[in-house]
Parts: sequence; C-alpha cells; structure tokens
Amino acid sequence: MSMNDPLGDMLTRIRNAQLRGKSTVRTPASKLRAWVLDVLGEEGYIRGYERVTSDNGHAELEISLKYYDGAPVIREIKRVSKPGRRVYMSVKDIPSVRNGLGVSIVSTPKGVMSDAAARTANVGGEVLCTVF
Repeated sequence: MSMNDPLGDMLTRIRNAQLRGKSTVRTPASKLRAWVLDVLGEEGYIRGYERVTSDNGHAELEISLKYYDGAPVIREIKRVSKPGRRVYMSVKDIPSVRNGLGVSIVSTPKGVMSDAAARTANVGGEVLCTVF
C-alpha cells in the first residue's frame, strides 16, 4: 500500500504513542524523517532515535519519546506543508511558534533545520511542521 504523506504519518505515530504513554515508537525509515528527527532531538523534544531492521527486513526508525513529570514533552505537533498544498516562506516570513516557545521545522537548500537556525543562516524554504 502506498503512502501519500510519509512525514505526516510519522508525526501522527508520535502523537498517538505519546497519548498512550508509550516510551518508543517505530516508523519506516527515510532520509527526510531522519532529518526531522535530528531537529526534534536537537531541540529537546525527543530522547533520540536509532535505525533498526524490522522482522520482515525493512529499515525502521525507533524513536525514544520524552516525558516530563509524566506528561509528554511534545504538547502539539502539526503538519504545515502537505502534499496537496505546499507552504514555502522566505526567511522573514517564517512564523515563530507560540512566541518562540515552539519550533517550526523548515526544509531549506542548506538542509532541514529549525526556524531559529534558518533565520541565523538567512534562508527560507518549505515549512514542514510546527512543534510545541
């Protein structure tokens, strides 16, 4: 079965696993997913992730979720740019999430990075998702 929005699927898996209080969640591996997870790890929203092989031989990413006092660190995670409607913004138009408390993850010509890193590098791009 083909998947139209692999990144949206990963974000939904993270959201659902945290609602259930799971410590880890698995998602099929891809470079874009790994880059987004790198940003989430740098910003402190997840403990980390590792590439593992599933029982049927496919590569997967096992994501270690992070909790603080029993509550998930990620309170809200939303997909902004979708396959049906891509959202591109210049560096001065990249939104700050919840007055800078959250993070926008942006795919730029210099790689996938947080909104703060994109402003520092002075590059815009496709806003993939927002995290708070």
